[in-house]
Amino acid sequence: MKVVTWNINGIRTFKTGIKKVLDSLDADIICVQETKVTRDLLDERTAIVEGYNSYFGFSRGRSGYSGVATFCKDTATPFEAEEGLTGLFASNGEALGCCGDQSAFSSEELLSLDSEGRAVITQHKFRGAEGTEMLTVINVYCPRADPEKPERKLFKLQFYKLLQSRAEAFLGPQSHVIVLGDINTSHRPIDHCDPNDVEEFEENPGRKWLDGFLYGSTVNGDDDEVHGSDSSHESGGKFVDAFRHFHPTRLNAFTCWSTLTGARHTNYGTRIDYIFASRSLVATNFLNSDIMPEVDGSDHCPVWAELRCTFIPSPRCPALCTRYMPEFAGRQQKLSRFLVKRSEQQDVSKDTEEPLPGSQEAGEISENLRPLAAGTGAGKKRPSDGLPESSVFKGKRSKHVKTAPKTQGSLLAFFKRKPSSVVSIENGLESGSSRPEIYHKGPQNDAKDCNATHSKATEETNNFRDAKTNAEGSSCQDHSNPTVHQESRDKKAMCPDFWKAVLHGPPQPPLCKVHREPCVLRTVKKAGPNLGRQFFVCARPQGHASNPQARCNFFAWVEKGK
Repeated sequence: MKVVTWNINGIRTFKTGIKKVLDSLDADIICVQETKVTRDLLDERTAIVEGYNSYFGFSRGRSGYSGVATFCKDTATPFEAEEGLTGLFASNGEALGCCGDQSAFSSEELLSLDSEGRAVITQHKFRGAEGTEMLTVINVYCPRADPEKPERKLFKLQFYKLLQSRAEAFLGPQSHVIVLGDINTSHRPIDHCDPNDVEEFEENPGRKWLDGFLYGSTVNGDDDEVHGSDSSHESGGKFVDAFRHFHPTRLNAFTCWSTLTGARHTNYGTRIDYIFASRSLVATNFLNSDIMPEVDGSDHCPVWAELRCTFIPSPRCPALCTRYMPEFAGRQQKLSRFLVKRSEQQDVSKDTEEPLPGSQEAGEISENLRPLAAGTGAGKKRPSDGLPESSVFKGKRSKHVKTAPKTQGSLLAFFKRKPSSVVSIENGLESGSSRPEIYHKGPQNDAKDCNATHSKATEETNNFRDAKTNAEGSSCQDHSNPTVHQESRDKKAMCPDFWKAVLHGPPQPPLCKVHREPCVLRTVKKAGPNLGRQFFVCARPQGHASNPQARCNFFAWVEKGK
């Protein structure tokens, strides 16, 4: 059998459909991270894929954020499935038990750690050397530690601690565990494209946790560890890094690259996606493990592992399976799911207008309230106090309109052309006359007024043509007054300079010093004194300093006013 993990950076980015992607990976269990969908955004084509059964974990606080999903072939259908690491979201008999020691966490911490939809657990059975054995697959998307937000650093370490407690609780004589996903920490200097000082590198709290998770205790960087070999620790710890088990010294094996700097072209990345497996399972059933950097579609690449055992599929999918969701199962739903009081709709609409917080906040723990706000017109006024427009009695509609308050006008009303004072002779209509009473006079007066109006219009038209000719600086009329001609030409000369100064385009890019190529313009988006400032850098992708094809260190601020 084969398992795959991949941070896909948005499940809705697959324009051809998720089935084609799953089939191309050719695996029995496919775990994806950063789906960026909440339950209200999940469509049936993604949730129910022919030949697979799927299990999703959703963020409870932020729409389009985080999220994981596990897709299992029908030949590898799990017997149990659960969302989260704490067991708090298990319902309808979904609880797997073996939650481990959670005494170090408060109830608020446990709810917060599971509120971002970062884990899904599935339990499978396979035929082993000693008969039927159990395999627990934990699909995780570990948090990123924002350097500017200390609370997120603590959140990440607490998530690691909870993950380890739950994973180790499932271990037993015939019970094995695979932890796979985006761990968001490069373990050793060999797993990083450009590590800092080795001693400082090893002091990172996330790397210390990985040492304890894999080796059983925190180790001091020394010889084998510095060079990336795990051979000296094969006998310690409960879990094994499957890739390093088979490729202990391979260099430049990365799974994540920055898309902003184009670092994938120069392989300037990190290895932060892993398949960890219990030591006994690796020793008896693992055949190989590797990365797939040739697969595009995300800023990460897939990682796979192959085992010699064969799954025993469950005859029925667990309750967490997406095909049992009411919106996809074809079952009649409660009317209350579609009807919400108008006051509640307005509250939801207000909530959707607020920007998403940058880190875990207390408000994010609450249940997601966006199903009505996403595309159903929540917060909009319904016509005629809740009745459809067609049901309003038409005979009284005009009376209702007269007593209704004045509505806001259209913006286009401010840009309508003003009525012209010139009479159109061809159609005999006066579009903007200041004397409407002429239409009520007798026939003789009408003819007289029309002739007078026509003469006046002809005179105004001739005057307009003369003024236009003078403005164009005609030499035949301006020879007698050179001052007027000079002023008109000066005004013409001033206009282009004025508009160039006001509506200037982007500054001309300079050439970088090393490659002598045009640079690219960037803008500072990080909060601070330079927020919004523009600068030029080399246009080539980011890479190691020793790579001549990589970006050089050219940097230049754009001067203000240019």
